[in-house]
Amino acid sequence: LKMSWFWFYLPLRLLMVACLCHSIKDPTTSSQQSFRTDLFNFYHSLILADGKETTVHLLKDIPRRYYFVLEEGRALAPFTITVTPCDVPIEWSILVHKASTSFLGKAARGDHDTQEVSKSQEASSMVSTIFNYKGNSVETYMGMSSHSALYMLEFLSTERDTHITVYLTTDTTSGHLYPELPMDPRIDVIGIGHTTVTLTWKHSPSVLQHRENIQYCLLVNEKHNYKSLCAAETAIRSSGMKLPPTLALSLSPYLLEPQQVMILSNSELSIINRVSSGEVRQICMGTKNTYTVPNLRPSTQYYFDVFVVNLLTNASAAYTGTFARTLEEPEPKVTELKDGRVIQVVLDGKKQKFYSLQYQARHKKIQFTFQLCRGQVRVHITKNGKTVASENISGLRYFSLKGKLLDTYLVQLRSTEETNSSVKVQVSPHFHKPLFPLLPESLKIKSFSKLRTCNSVTIAWLGTQEESKYCVYKKKIEEDQVWVELRSADRCSGPESRHKSEKVLCKYFYDINLQRAVTTETIKGLDAGTLYLFDVYLFGPSGIPVRYHSKVVKTRKRC
Repeated sequence: LKMSWFWFYLPLRLLMVACLCHSIKDPTTSSQQSFRTDLFNFYHSLILADGKETTVHLLKDIPRRYYFVLEEGRALAPFTITVTPCDVPIEWSILVHKASTSFLGKAARGDHDTQEVSKSQEASSMVSTIFNYKGNSVETYMGMSSHSALYMLEFLSTERDTHITVYLTTDTTSGHLYPELPMDPRIDVIGIGHTTVTLTWKHSPSVLQHRENIQYCLLVNEKHNYKSLCAAETAIRSSGMKLPPTLALSLSPYLLEPQQVMILSNSELSIINRVSSGEVRQICMGTKNTYTVPNLRPSTQYYFDVFVVNLLTNASAAYTGTFARTLEEPEPKVTELKDGRVIQVVLDGKKQKFYSLQYQARHKKIQFTFQLCRGQVRVHITKNGKTVASENISGLRYFSLKGKLLDTYLVQLRSTEETNSSVKVQVSPHFHKPLFPLLPESLKIKSFSKLRTCNSVTIAWLGTQEESKYCVYKKKIEEDQVWVELRSADRCSGPESRHKSEKVLCKYFYDINLQRAVTTETIKGLDAGTLYLFDVYLFGPSGIPVRYHSKVVKTRKRC
């Protein structure tokens, strides 16, 4: 405490000397103007700016001090100080030195000798602590003061190096830097599901007054609540990530790091940060005060913080955070497979869950058939609890298995990609009546570059020893659509999903000699310099089609 007073008095004593020297050079200068000018000259780096948010960096166990003097004019002036810790708890206090105006005036004119100045200083000066706080919450002090008072703010961190923000203002008429919170700043949980939580909160008065400049942003994490937006920023940075200073609230896409994913939909910005303690999500939803958080994990506790943000200044205020635990995941349903029946399964790539199918054998020999429609799928088959097959499938895949009557087979399917996948599944004891057609060695379509013209292309594909029907379809596409078309193609869909104008022809062919089971087709009437997507569909005895791999060919621009 003695050291604190020493550091407080030292600038005051130097300031008095400065005031006396200044008065000799310019005896007409007022004492108050001299006080302010010399304070600026001596302690410019330590003066706290009025009306501006200041970032203060603190070293462990080393106090940091800032001074301010209020503007002249009124005898009493209101002021507020808001301190926002951005990490660990800190200690901070406000000290005030009040000196009489008459003493300052006499000192400036040089009316007293040194002994008289010393006595007057002791009699006319008073130092007191008017506020102190310890913690990591955002704290605001509101006070009234005379222009002849000098204030000192002292900050101390005893845990580790950290930083804080400090905001001083004496203008109480032109609005607030920080958005206002409602009388009840709590967040209410109004709905909990297996993968969702629905939240609501009362509107900020700032939203009702300045809707175009204010928005709500929600922070979701699995660790704990945060009392300020800068505390959340610091926590994410300390986990090894680099973040922009406003935590992406400016909606600028330049800020993303490799560990971040940004999703913009329905005027909502979501940023997912992958950190060691799980995902931290930031969702900015405009001025809506009810929101359902999607894509959460079942049986997991999440912490939710809502910040109301001033888009013009990036200043924010925090609602009182809450938490909720999602419901436990229900036991996976098992679908019964029946002989000869084909079912199509859609697999959620984000959840990476197994879809289970069960079959009780009525024959000793059975055959599972899988036709991959979209994406990539992992198949795992067990018989009476023991694994008999496990692999990633592509195209059409058969598994022929032997066992006993009433053996129980469990088929588990999972998407190996983050996007959704789909697959058709059939089990049957009838080997001699396959549901799907006999397939060639390859389902690729080949094009001949030398045979391309401005209005035609020639393609070829392999056939089988079984007479089958083949239908060719074409579609114009743009260059930037190629990847999307090839990626999103449903290989299980038949020609019924295509427009009639896309049909080119249908033909039958086969060859007993597989070396000669190949056919070619020249498609004419095309536009020059244009990309086309070609598809070939193979139909077997049952009428179920198998789609060859799509082929993209561009006609020549000049001939």
